Amino acid sequence: MSLPINRAITSENRLQSVPLAGVSEKFPILTYRDIRVVTTETLAQGYGTDEGNIRQNLSRNLHRFEEGTHYFLLTGQELKQFKNRVTESNSVGSKARSLTLWTEKGAARMSKIVDTNQAWDFFEKLEDSYFNLREVHGVMLPDIDDPIQLARAWADAMEAKQQAEQLTHKQAEYIEHLEDLFAEGLSPVQFCKRLNGVNSTKISSYLQFSNWLYDDNSNGSHAQWRVRSAVRDKYLTEKSSTITPKSTASFTTYQPILLRSGAVWLYRKYLKGQLPMKVTWDGEFTHDRYLAGEA
Repeated sequence: MSLPINRAITSENRLQSVPLAGVSEKFPILTYRDIRVVTTETLAQGYGTDEGNIRQNLSRNLHRFEEGTHYFLLTGQELKQFKNRVTESNSVGSKARSLTLWTEKGAARMSKIVDTNQAWDFFEKLEDSYFNLREVHGVMLPDIDDPIQLARAWADAMEAKQQAEQLTHKQAEYIEHLEDLFAEGLSPVQFCKRLNGVNSTKISSYLQFSNWLYDDNSNGSHAQWRVRSAVRDKYLTEKSSTITPKSTASFTTYQPILLRSGAVWLYRKYLKGQLPMKVTWDGEFTHDRYLAGEA
């Protein structure tokens, strides 16, 4: 059974779809006011009828349906805001003046009014695989009586939680160590001298290769490193100094200065082993040495 169903997905959902047995491997999730809902189109096609019949059934039995409990009717500014939240621009017609979204209770009541085997079967699928799923740490847990299946789902949820916590902890450590290493006014070479194993004598050439620096004295015996405009004030800046010797005319020298974002870039390259390293490097990163000292 193939349905173009529930095409509207809100940006609030962490999970965008769930499998619906016998219908779709990826049944899109649609929520409104934090309540899982389905569209009139979904009910019509799933119940084997048309949208006009669903709307007519609602109109004829309006006393049996309570807005906010069985369905939501979106109009005006509320509809406009909903259209802006859905991820697919064609999920709600641009000229639509109203939109009905059905809750689990509303879908159940409508299936009784339609009263066909197809309607009952489809609602059971919605009930088991869509409405009654609970999200725990990004994993959908079914309301089921099978303890083995529930235990497996719970284990998946706990594993996802642990992985998220470990990632958060690593990120916190990363930021802490970077803050210890970085200081305002350091040159890239001075910063890299704080990183265990880095060959700091090759850092300027490495940054030249990375299009961060250029040699403004390429014909001289000593390089005069300048910051390229593409990275100026983003990763690096410059400090200029005027030199006035007694016997010759004064001249200006420049020193590249590392900004915080530049330090982050270099530190990431370092942890990935992509900076020029000493032949005698022991294989330990500054990060690892710090942790070993804290143990």
